[in-house]
Amino acid sequence: MKTKYVYGDNIDTDRIIPGKYTKTLDMSTLAQHCMEDLDPSFAATIIKGDVVVAGDNFGCGSSREQAPLALLQSGVSLVIARYFARIFFRNAINVGLPVIEIPDHDIERGDVLEIEIEKNYVKNITKEKVYTCNALSLVMIKIMKEGGMVNYLIKYGDYEDVAVK
Repeated sequence: MKTKYVYGDNIDTDRIIPGKYTKTLDMSTLAQHCMEDLDPSFAATIIKGDVVVAGDNFGCGSSREQAPLALLQSGVSLVIARYFARIFFRNAINVGLPVIEIPDHDIERGDVLEIEIEKNYVKNITKEKVYTCNALSLVMIKIMKEGGMVNYLIKYGDYEDVAVK
C-alpha cells in the first residue's frame, strides 16, 4: 500500500473534524469535512482503504468520538502514529478504526507499506525497513475486526463472557 497521507505531530481532533460538524448524525457529512482544515484535498482524494500516517500525539484535544468516526467514514483503513492521545486511541478501537503505534517510524509520503497488525510489524518496502508496532491485545484486535465495540458485544457478549472463552 502506497502512503498518500503523512502528517506531523499534535494533530488534534479539531483538525480531524472541525467542531462545527460534530453535531450531525450524518456520517457522510463527517466524511466530507474530515481533515479539511489540515489537508483541504483529503476528502476529495481519499480512496477506501487508504492509510493515514502521523507523528506524536495524534488525536489530542477533545474526547469526541466523531474524530475517529470521520476518518473511518472517509474510507481510512488504518491510522499509524508514533503515539496516539489515549482517549482518541480508545475511541478509535471502540468505533472499529484500526490504529497502531510505531514509536520510531520514519514513514514518508509515497512509501510503500506491507502491514501485519496481528504480527506487530509494518514493513516499509521503499526503505527496506521493518517497524515493530506496539502490541495490541487480542480483545482490541477482535473489536476492530468486528467493526467496533457494539458489533463485538453483539457477537461475543460482555467482557466477562469473553474472558472465560
